[in-house]
Amino acid sequence: MFDSVLVANRGEIARRIFRTCRELGLATVAVYSDADADAPHVREADAAVRLPGNAPVDTYLRGDLIIDAARRAGATAIHPGYGFLSENADFARSVEAAGIVWIGPSAKAIETMGDKIEAKRSMAAAGVPVLTELDPELLLDDGKPVLVKASAGGGGRGMRIVRTKAELPEALRSAQAEALAAFGDATVFCEPYVERGHHVEVQLLADQHGTIWPVGERECSIQRRYQKVVEETPSPLVERHVGLRQRLFDAAVVAARSVGYVGAGTVEFLADDDGQFFFLEMNTRLQVEHPVTECVTGLDLVALQLRIAAGEALPAQQPTPQRHAIEVRLYAEDPAKDWQPQTGVLHRIEISAPRVDSGVENGSTISPHYDAMLAKVIAHAPTRGEAAARLAGALQRAILHGPRTNRDLLVNVLRHEEFLAGETDTGFLDRHEVRAPLADEEAEKLSALAAALADAAANRTAANVNPGLPSGWRNLSSQPQRKRYEGHDIAYRLTRRGLEGHDGMELIGSSPTEVVLEVAGVRRAFAVARYGDDVFVDSALGAVRLKQLPRFQDPAGDVVPGSLLAPMPGTVARIAIQVGDPVTKGQPLLWLEAMKMEHPVLAPANGVVAELPVEVGRQVDLDSVLAIVRSEEGP
Repeated sequence: MFDSVLVANRGEIARRIFRTCRELGLATVAVYSDADADAPHVREADAAVRLPGNAPVDTYLRGDLIIDAARRAGATAIHPGYGFLSENADFARSVEAAGIVWIGPSAKAIETMGDKIEAKRSMAAAGVPVLTELDPELLLDDGKPVLVKASAGGGGRGMRIVRTKAELPEALRSAQAEALAAFGDATVFCEPYVERGHHVEVQLLADQHGTIWPVGERECSIQRRYQKVVEETPSPLVERHVGLRQRLFDAAVVAARSVGYVGAGTVEFLADDDGQFFFLEMNTRLQVEHPVTECVTGLDLVALQLRIAAGEALPAQQPTPQRHAIEVRLYAEDPAKDWQPQTGVLHRIEISAPRVDSGVENGSTISPHYDAMLAKVIAHAPTRGEAAARLAGALQRAILHGPRTNRDLLVNVLRHEEFLAGETDTGFLDRHEVRAPLADEEAEKLSALAAALADAAANRTAANVNPGLPSGWRNLSSQPQRKRYEGHDIAYRLTRRGLEGHDGMELIGSSPTEVVLEVAGVRRAFAVARYGDDVFVDSALGAVRLKQLPRFQDPAGDVVPGSLLAPMPGTVARIAIQVGDPVTKGQPLLWLEAMKMEHPVLAPANGVVAELPVEVGRQVDLDSVLAIVRSEEGP
């Protein structure tokens, strides 16, 4: 076997591959952009090579720089991970032409399957059922929706659902721009959109000696923005239909054999409730969700990739999957604000789950340049219900201090009655309101009170005079202590009789980091952490994030009415308006590119564009003014 491996990727997948390489005694080489210079995957590698710049097109999509890095570091093999160049046939050819082992299928197989248009034609010729490629305008005349898809790459990039002909031009433009940014290829195509479909995929392993293993299926139907959020094995849909598993396996093997596939790969299908299925695409790489397959088979898919690339044959005995496994993707995003990606410092991340694959750690900075996934959290158990309960409990107890995440949504999904009944499909998140925070209004109030009491304890701990006296203590009753957080105005008084101003509540103890309250006879502990004005309160009632407000408002921080502020750091990708243009509420005015996706900025009301202080290509920070719209309804 080769003796050293460069991973042409970043984050959790680079760390995952390095872990197996270390177990096999192989040396490891990382590549990194400037934004990733201090990332965990860089420190964990035996050697690391800088790729100057931050944008993927300048760094992780530069095959020439990566091959040069391998030469300089002495790497004898390259593993592409997933995303970026993992499904780029030209890169695979260049690696092999440089005399470096390519850990993946042949460039020819990547080329055939990487072009989704050609892949569907090839599969149809091989007898695998496919969805027909469409002229979207003709289909929209019938009132049926279409799905615009990027021909290269995957992961939901460059995908748009179009329901009316008026939406089509913008959907095509934005899908092409997103595909170009993520994969370096702007080609898109259209196919029928199947409402409430089931996304079912088959994991394959194929060696250089003609053996192909289908090692179980996964269902990945719960998605947002066409990206998977929850993945599991076995598939609830497949479990309900006798013979469906074998038909999927047979179709997947036909697909792999038709292109002479070698390595680990996944054939993805779209199925309906009746068990009828269609070929979607073949991902000629390791999948994000590969851990669930590893959990139920005991296989190390990365180790098998390495052994296959070294010419070894698959073992004689194919494993039979056992138990159930579920994976969720923990993202730095705000589901309540249209899944808006979040950036900033991740002060603390602690998740006690059977398996956590993550590319971040305490103190990591979540940048706007790459995907917003913080971790993949996986649980497995003898039954599906038990796996879901274990995973939901681990997520609820997780400590996540930093950018907002989708943690509460994931817990709500895992505990939803339809999910537990196996009723999962691609429309799940559209049908069910699962974005509510775990902490209800009363829990938020208690958490805010706990934060105020912890802050008072911190003040007394730091006091030079009589630190043992309660904050604001007086011989005679006086004004209550007050603490203001965004959305909460807390008032309380500490006296000889204890906590006043909150009936039925008793303060058992307080410190700068923990407050214990007894509420209606029930004792509850609240852990409190502060980072500047951000305060995080963790309890069994749900995690609460608070923003402490200053005692006096600084006029310099006032924002001009009608200002559209950047919801995240990013680059202005497109602008659709000029100063003086009339606009209507909800109209897209411009688009920000961040985390490999385009995000529209919409007009807040009917009005006229008064100012436009940005231009295409301008990088903007969080809360930068992008435009000012003078409302027809007044200032």
